[in-house]
Amino acid sequence: IAALAAGATVVHSPFQFTAGYNEITRRPYGILKAVVDSNAFVKGSWGAEIVEDVRPIAGDIVLEGKRGLDAFASTNLDFIMRSLGIETIALGGFLTNCCVESTMRTAYERGYEVITLTDCAAATSVEEHDNAVRYDFPMFSKPMTGRQFVDYLRATAALPALPTWRIPA
Repeated sequence: IAALAAGATVVHSPFQFTAGYNEITRRPYGILKAVVDSNAFVKGSWGAEIVEDVRPIAGDIVLEGKRGLDAFASTNLDFIMRSLGIETIALGGFLTNCCVESTMRTAYERGYEVITLTDCAAATSVEEHDNAVRYDFPMFSKPMTGRQFVDYLRATAALPALPTWRIPA
């Protein structure tokens, strides 16, 4: 709510596949093998729905086509961000050490100011989450808690507009 009040654009990047996982390799390994083996994230199923607490509301953007871990890789996220003039990205979500971290690294490489919300992300274990937050997030982002981010937004929104400078012709 604080992000919206400060004028932020909220983008959701659900991880979804069609039944049968035809969008990915026939021989998945690693995390994608676990997804296929558990029949997870099938579009239209309970496991692919965005949870109620963060469900999109009017004005939010919901990316389509996320088939991998990085929200930039198979979507038009970069196009949306640049079209809207967005230069800063704040990340939260699941999995801290996988999807959040992959998206963080790509955003960093593409020149965005990256903020990772350390208590707005989760992993399958505390150790995996803590390791990403402690060692990886500081290399590619400005880690902060959700409360710190709200304070940052409030401070930034409270700044007066910069004057427009005109150079005489």
